[in-house]
Amino acid sequence: MATEVDELLDMLFDMIDEAKSVPLASDKCMVERDKALDLIDEIRGQFPMELAEAKKLRSARDEYIASAKREGELILKQAEEKAKQMLAEDELMAKAKRQGEELLNQAKRYSKELRQAANTYCEDAMRRTEEAVAEAHDEIKKARSRFRAAAASAEGAPQSGQGQNQIFDAEAEE
Repeated sequence: MATEVDELLDMLFDMIDEAKSVPLASDKCMVERDKALDLIDEIRGQFPMELAEAKKLRSARDEYIASAKREGELILKQAEEKAKQMLAEDELMAKAKRQGEELLNQAKRYSKELRQAANTYCEDAMRRTEEAVAEAHDEIKKARSRFRAAAASAEGAPQSGQGQNQIFDAEAEE
């Protein structure tokens, strides 16, 4: 269609270019009115189709651009939402990591305190046991010493009718 209009315009141009000049006016020429008007009518007849097609193309282009803008805005919005989500996840992950580290530090402190308390308890229990064993050992030494003394005194003075194998009674000693 565009070629038809171009051809008609070329024909009109050639008609005017080849037209005879008017005597005494070089910038004016004589053109066959009917032929020129017919060419102009044909061009006008072609223009509505060309204009309608151009309007359709422009409308389609505008619609395509609007669609691309909408799609671009949607992609941008989705990207922003994804970025916010990732940022929120990163913040949540960092918060969870901080809380985890704090819990681990608390557990380490508590474990250290328990270990110290257990060591203190064990040390105290062993000290008390050692003291109790030392007291018992002292008591055993004293009892043994009393036993020896009693046994020695019993050997030195034999009792009547009892013989040499007399047994020491610790309860009687007390």
